[in-house]
Amino acid sequence: MPLHPRISLAGILLALSLALPACAASAPSGPADTSSAQAAPALVSPDDSRADFDDLYTRLQDSHYDLFARRPRQEYDALFRRMRAGFDTPLAPLEVWKRYQRFVAYGNVAHARVDPIAEYWENFRKAGGKAFPLFLRVVDGKAYVADDYSGLSTIAQGDEVVSIDGMPALRWLEQARAFVSADNDYMAWAQLESQLPMFVWLARGEAQSFALVLGKADGTQAGVALPALSRAGFEAAAAKRPKTFELDWSAREARMLEDGLAYLRPGPFYDSRPEAADPWDTTAFESFIDDAFGRFIAQGADSLLIDLRDNPGGDNSFSDPMIAWFADKPFRFSEEFDIRISAAAIEANRKRLQGKGGENNSTSLRLAAAYDGRSPGSRVAFPIPLIAPREGVRFAGSVYLLVNRHSYSNTVLVAAIAQDYGFGTVLGEETSDLASTYGALEKFTLPRTGIEVSFPKARILRPNGDARARGVIPDIAITTPLADDGQDRVLQQAIEIIDGKRRAPSTPE
Repeated sequence: MPLHPRISLAGILLALSLALPACAASAPSGPADTSSAQAAPALVSPDDSRADFDDLYTRLQDSHYDLFARRPRQEYDALFRRMRAGFDTPLAPLEVWKRYQRFVAYGNVAHARVDPIAEYWENFRKAGGKAFPLFLRVVDGKAYVADDYSGLSTIAQGDEVVSIDGMPALRWLEQARAFVSADNDYMAWAQLESQLPMFVWLARGEAQSFALVLGKADGTQAGVALPALSRAGFEAAAAKRPKTFELDWSAREARMLEDGLAYLRPGPFYDSRPEAADPWDTTAFESFIDDAFGRFIAQGADSLLIDLRDNPGGDNSFSDPMIAWFADKPFRFSEEFDIRISAAAIEANRKRLQGKGGENNSTSLRLAAAYDGRSPGSRVAFPIPLIAPREGVRFAGSVYLLVNRHSYSNTVLVAAIAQDYGFGTVLGEETSDLASTYGALEKFTLPRTGIEVSFPKARILRPNGDARARGVIPDIAITTPLADDGQDRVLQQAIEIIDGKRRAPSTPE
């Protein structure tokens, strides 16, 4: 049933990314730069790159909720002076993008970044550009092979990467990490897991091969000459790889796992179906959720596992009706949603209101009212109303939520709500996306290069008010194994944990 009043997280966050890295949007106009042979792009003059760099820093300070939240201003000023002095020759557009992104990423706030990079990378790959063929996972300060497209028998999943090109592996990876906007290293490494070849190319350019030293399971070390691969090479390797277990981020699934234990994989909190006319229409999702809970209750479920692993998130207008099925008190995703007003935020909101459907954009209308009469630099609290539990029949059993480092965006807030209000027990890995964050993205465009810059205009605190730059920390940890045997070992562990709690005798109060 509809829940009112409802404030849309998607509307408020205004394109808060479903996947944190700035690689999903289209590139700015103009020719793309690559390291492979093709027509050279027009160069950006030193005057233009310096002038836009000045504008970048000034507008970030004016617009960002708190540009110096994680870096002291004096350090940022020093970096600005050093980098500005380097804009002394004409530069390819990609090189300008790289320098600007490194500067913005230095602030260690995920939702401050230079957009985009995907088209540069796509053109490089189309032109036959070769890339690093491994995907690595950093655990406790060490890098391990998580996925391998090299086809070399000398490399095994789970091998420790001791060094690359003569450098300790982590130091080598830090060159790529410098391009990632992330609030902490855990978040940055999680982002790099799925995009490492692209970020290695950004950091080091095109290479034909890489020299690795691997630590093997038997305690020995092995040197490996690792050839870089073209897109065709990646595709050929993928066709030969053994079947592995992969989570389907878009799947919606509701079933009984065993007597009394229900399983719900809600999928993203937006309508991801290709045929969906409006991705933010909750009708189909609410029907799925209502049917699932109705069947769970009818089949006598006493416990429910909600699987949020690899969930890209979305909007609380989807997740609120789900939570309302098992909530026992009113709830909201944030106790404090504080917006810093800026000329850039006001202008971005004005454009939305003037765009198609803008007259019906209730969130932008509310923002416009909040901005009215307030000067840039001031702050305003954007109220988040409480959502009531579902009327009538609700799920009264125990609820468990399974998350991992790739549970993003609104998914993190779902886990935080369950944990902070006592609605459920969180299992799995700490989320890399933060439970309290600087978000609510807006953009401004630099006038000479046409580069778009995203910035967070708001601070969003999780329900319990904990402002630390941490994700949701599970109540019960389950580590995702490096080695993949084709089985969902994490889900198996979660079921075992829940079964143990279901069998445990209740403790009298």
